[in-house]
Amino acid sequence: MTTDHPSPDHTSLEQAPPAVQLAVDLIMLLEQHQLDPAIVLAALPIVIRDFQRKLQNQQQAQQQAQQ
Repeated sequence: MTTDHPSPDHTSLEQAPPAVQLAVDLIMLLEQHQLDPAIVLAALPIVIRDFQRKLQNQQQAQQQAQQ
């Protein structure tokens, strides 16, 4: 499999913030499945909305638990 970017240095990746580590994992997963970039980009806003909703629900539950 060829990629448009060099493979990440595992030592620096292990020290990277969790969001960067997850982003690299997601990019690798999407590339391995050889998905059309246009479809991936169309799907990302849906994924973002879903996780924003989950975060909002989580924050609301935490606030209710503190009351």
